[in-house]
Amino acid sequence: MAGVSVAAEWQLLYNRYYRKPELYQMQWKHVDLTRNKVACAPFGGPIAAIRDDAKIVQLFAESALRKLRIFTSSGRLISETVWKNPGGRLIGMSWSDDQILVCITQDGTVYSYDIHAELINTFSLGKECFESSVVECVFWGNGVVCINEAFGIFAVPDFKNPRAVKLADCNLEDLPHCIAVIEPQYTMSGNVEVLLGVGDHVLLVEEDGVQQLGVGIGPLQKMVVSRTGKLLASFTHDGRLLVISTDFSNIIFEYTCEADENLRLIRSSLPEAVEACIDAAGYEFDISQQRTLLRAASYGQAFCSQFQREHIQEMCKTLRVLNAVRHHEIGIPLSIQQYKLLTPSVLINRLINAHNYLLALRISEYLGINRLKICKGISYAAVATHADKNGRRKLAAMLVEHEPHSSKQIPLLLSIGEEDTALVKAIESGDTDLVYLVLFHIWQKRPSLEFFGTIQARPLARDLFINYAQCYKHEFLKDFFLSTGQLQDVAFLLWKESWELAKNPMASKGSPLHGPRTEEHAKLLRIQHDLEVTTKQAIFVDSSISDTIRTCIVLGNHRAAMKVKTEFKVSEKRWYWLKVFALATIRDWDALEKFSKEKRPPIGYRPFVEACVDADEKGEALKYITKLADPRERAEAYARIGMAKEAADAASQAKDGELLGRLKLTFAQNAAASSIFDTLRDRLSFQGVS
Repeated sequence: MAGVSVAAEWQLLYNRYYRKPELYQMQWKHVDLTRNKVACAPFGGPIAAIRDDAKIVQLFAESALRKLRIFTSSGRLISETVWKNPGGRLIGMSWSDDQILVCITQDGTVYSYDIHAELINTFSLGKECFESSVVECVFWGNGVVCINEAFGIFAVPDFKNPRAVKLADCNLEDLPHCIAVIEPQYTMSGNVEVLLGVGDHVLLVEEDGVQQLGVGIGPLQKMVVSRTGKLLASFTHDGRLLVISTDFSNIIFEYTCEADENLRLIRSSLPEAVEACIDAAGYEFDISQQRTLLRAASYGQAFCSQFQREHIQEMCKTLRVLNAVRHHEIGIPLSIQQYKLLTPSVLINRLINAHNYLLALRISEYLGINRLKICKGISYAAVATHADKNGRRKLAAMLVEHEPHSSKQIPLLLSIGEEDTALVKAIESGDTDLVYLVLFHIWQKRPSLEFFGTIQARPLARDLFINYAQCYKHEFLKDFFLSTGQLQDVAFLLWKESWELAKNPMASKGSPLHGPRTEEHAKLLRIQHDLEVTTKQAIFVDSSISDTIRTCIVLGNHRAAMKVKTEFKVSEKRWYWLKVFALATIRDWDALEKFSKEKRPPIGYRPFVEACVDADEKGEALKYITKLADPRERAEAYARIGMAKEAADAASQAKDGELLGRLKLTFAQNAAASSIFDTLRDRLSFQGVS
């Protein structure tokens, strides 16, 4: 492209040059924007279009049924659905910050769609909008302001909390020339403020009052509030462009259509010129112009000893990503400023949400971003489990290797047959419960000699096994000592057994008590014998202390259960666990609720929830879910009983992206619920929460 033609594309406005490049030849066919209502999402997002029912249009080969269609920014169709919603004409539609399409009809009904044209929510603006139709609406990031035929002004400050608020009556006699909104986050009151162009002035309308501003400045034909909420750009009836502070105290800039002959000075400093070329390449959409500018910068930097050469490399990397998503097949025409504001992680999440998986993978690899970590809330264990279920065991082993939580990693390693790796990981974690879990698993699966060889080389595993076997498995322990040549230890075990038998012939090896003593075992046997006599049921003898307590509670013999608890000094936590699940076994929900209120349970309320859920009693579980202090536990509990919205609310309080990922998998068959969790994950990504 010749230099003259490039320069001719730029238009001077005040002291800045502007250009409107054509990014795409739109891929859609037979789409006339003049016949449609259109909503374009920010950050190169999707375009929604629907035939405008306020216009009389000629139908050609198309159906009389109106369709809501959603395209990429290059015009490629993403999804479509037949518009069958009641409520009269469609007054307005716009995309929220979370890429949710919000549509408002005449009767004040608000419909929300995701990018796949699936209806995800509906609510009403209230009775007044139903009786006096909505005639105009102005959207902002996550809210909207509407005016009805009675000139009442209504606002929804946040679509996530869809509640309509009526603003102060400003005694309008006709619709305003133009409307603009100052978002709540930029106002002193923290509430939405609406600017109405009325006559030769502007009205600022709030929930509790109306102010008159800028008398004599109008009539204004169009107003737009800046992204920071501090400035207002407006067109007047006589063709002036004004930039004003939003309190109308100062006109910052005024421009008319007369030519501005001021020429920009070009800096002669070479480092600054190189930097300008690099920056210009970033703002450029034309790939050939990008290359020209970057070549010029590369040539110039050779003569700049102080110039940081990483700037060109970083810009090349950024442009490669931007050019990939700007491609017409993807259709996300992000500017470099939008890309930096959005962040690469959020862009990749949006590519995944739009099912552009391969490109999301390529970009994450190119930028060196862990492609699972950028999906907030997705755990390696969850993905590895899915891979294993689909027969990809090798892939599952590779994925689970990166799972940071040992409590999730080790059981999964066992399930895919990686016992040795699981044992190493359990020992490294220092969690003896996890080591025991792996030991028992290997013990059941492998021959004795192979098992002995596995633990002999690992001191912690060996010592834990010996401690356990000394209490429960003397014969197995003797085999272990024999296999390793520890004959003195074998002799000591035989001597100890002989001494115990000589001291008390009733003593038995393999007592069911932890840290068994013969006297306690005998006491337990006597109590169990008495219970069998009184209940006439031979179900107690040779059972453990825990089983004895549990059986007493199931049979309704709470006094006997308390006696066993007292005699053997059972801890309060253990007692609560046993009683909760025993009462749930017999479905005595009244007794369980009464037990929960005796005092604050030392085990918390989670066991109460689990017992009710295991018994498929969701209503009973709800009594205790609300008492869970940890929002993560509440979210998981709500998910277990299928309450997606409540689970999402609790998860958002926890600000745990990994939790949101797990919950989304739980509701994978529920598109509306999955969309809720995606929205929350995107919001956390913007806030920098992982």
